[in-house]
Amino acid sequence: MIANPKRYTITAALPYTNGPIHIGHLAGVYVPSDIYARFLRLQGKDVAFICGSDEHGVAISMKAKKEGITPQEVIDKYDGIIRKSFEDFGISFDNYSRTSAAIHHETASAFFKKMYDEGKFIEETTDQLFDEEAQQFLADRFVTGTCPKCANEEAYGDQCEKCGTSLNATDLINPKSTITGSTPILKSTKHWFLPLDQYDAFLKEWIIEGHKNDWKPNVYGQVSSWLNDGLKPRAVTRDLDWGIDVPVEGAEGKKLYVWFDAPIGYISSTKEWAQREGKDWEPYWKDQDTKLVHFIGKDNIVFHCVIFPAMLKAHGDYILPDNVPANEFLNLEGNKLSTSKNWAVWLHEYLQDFPEKQDVLRYALTANAPETKDNDFTWKDFQARNNNELAAIYGNFINRVVVLTHKYYEGIIPTPNALTEVDEQTLTELKAYPAVIASSIERYRFREALSELMNVARLGNKYLADEEPWKMVKTDPERVKTQMYVALQIASALAVLSEPFLPFTATKLKRILEIPADAQAQWNAISQGMPIIDANHTIGQAEILFAQIEDTEIQKQIDKLEATKSANKAEIASTKNTVMPQKEATTFDDFAKIDLRVGTIIEAEKMPKADKLLVLKVDTGIDVRTIVSGIAEHFTPEEVIGKRVTVLVNLAPRKLRGVESEGMLLLTNNAEGKLVFVNPEADGVENGALIG
Repeated sequence: MIANPKRYTITAALPYTNGPIHIGHLAGVYVPSDIYARFLRLQGKDVAFICGSDEHGVAISMKAKKEGITPQEVIDKYDGIIRKSFEDFGISFDNYSRTSAAIHHETASAFFKKMYDEGKFIEETTDQLFDEEAQQFLADRFVTGTCPKCANEEAYGDQCEKCGTSLNATDLINPKSTITGSTPILKSTKHWFLPLDQYDAFLKEWIIEGHKNDWKPNVYGQVSSWLNDGLKPRAVTRDLDWGIDVPVEGAEGKKLYVWFDAPIGYISSTKEWAQREGKDWEPYWKDQDTKLVHFIGKDNIVFHCVIFPAMLKAHGDYILPDNVPANEFLNLEGNKLSTSKNWAVWLHEYLQDFPEKQDVLRYALTANAPETKDNDFTWKDFQARNNNELAAIYGNFINRVVVLTHKYYEGIIPTPNALTEVDEQTLTELKAYPAVIASSIERYRFREALSELMNVARLGNKYLADEEPWKMVKTDPERVKTQMYVALQIASALAVLSEPFLPFTATKLKRILEIPADAQAQWNAISQGMPIIDANHTIGQAEILFAQIEDTEIQKQIDKLEATKSANKAEIASTKNTVMPQKEATTFDDFAKIDLRVGTIIEAEKMPKADKLLVLKVDTGIDVRTIVSGIAEHFTPEEVIGKRVTVLVNLAPRKLRGVESEGMLLLTNNAEGKLVFVNPEADGVENGALIG
């Protein structure tokens, strides 16, 4: 850890421009990174808060094919939506760039070329999946299949989103092209690989030893597991038609792999910012006194904690991240957020449906942030956070202070008299909050920091409730002057301390209290017990900071999600009820190779730690063999023992979670989508009888 950095480079994960921003992105990356950047600026720190659109991912090409438009049209459309959403929501990037920008192409190409010239890559000809129908090599996201680790049948070629395992497309069982639906073949092609195994010792020393005490447990644990499994060379180029050209001879038609080019986008975005601001970009990436912090979601941990650091180390000119405070996932109403299924709360739609309520969403997402485990966003909780916390605690305190100041003193802060022990104790407690909040933020505990901010509002409410100036004014008006002065100090402190978390509210409250603009001095003034607004200062009229959110508004959002759920069910049902068209014709010789036999399941048990798999012992008539079958979600082990089944016996054996499977059972789906066995029904048919 860097004790006293001269400057901070803060990066937020580059969003794919294949869709808008949703609340999962906000909770995982953009709200916490914005809190951190805003806080550091309040401390007078030199900050570069960097982001930009990731525009070369396979997801872009997939979206373009789906919508029948060009990749450029896709990225231009969603880059515009994302930029405006971030701006309207108050994410305070110092620069938001694009990986399609010329400065990024130049930076990424130069980064690759330096490593290439210094022999940091290995060149290999390998077998890659190729779609004969589409006549193209398949990038990882254009392939789906069964995960070899957990048997998830919808794993992608680069990662299983169910178990989180990082994969190569060739690892998948029963791979399918998402372009044509056909089964791809293996075809040779030349690529350049980063030999990650050569950086194993460096990474273990840097992370396992160097960051065991300061990185979040969820990040440290995932990285440790990955390193313990052993690192392998990873391709940095791909056969694609969209992306950055590989800048070496003999690489025609090949592009930089998006995982290689995207993190370099942080560097190119910093360059773009520095050029605009007349700064030197290099200290923000090359000076050892710079603290580099990556804010990401947990699906990006491996890339930012293992692969990108290995790239930086191999290049040789760059600093390494001081911390990568990745968050877990945010679910929505009990279900995983899904862009493809429209199961999301989209930021641009939220801003339309809840105008001027940016801070309510910021508050709800921070208060329920998935910092160490997955959390769930519900509209009812969102409403309760607003009505019972922001409005009832924070807003209520400010309203009472401002209204009473105008009622008793025409908006002019009174000169206090001698402070009582209660006054002294309250102001002493107030002095401690900047340091307490700062400590939580500096340790990336944003939920904890937000809770402490709300404790400032609770302090104010308790002080007013205990002192009751509305009663005291009738018997001791001089005492009330002191009470209101103290309450106004708490209110002004709230305006300053809220800025990282609730920037729109902080701006409005500063306007109401007519606080001058020197935020850095004000943060320090609170710690030192100095008043931010003094006696005889005039404040403005009260405004509603947090309006109540009615049940009807929440019901509209719940109804919208229910409509999405119904549409998804209807689509699934229509897909299941559709008879698949006949496959292409095959020859008798091909069919004759298949050996189908009648068998009986004689033993069955669940595969440990795998929801879908049963381990079966099947009497095929020619032997008793083990078959691993993904039917556990449809049948219990007890249900299938004794079942007559049709078995493909000459399927090449394959290991699933360490168990060798020696065949495949024939099943189909009924109209309800449930698996059913394709069984021989005739009496007197013995195990081992040949079907053909």
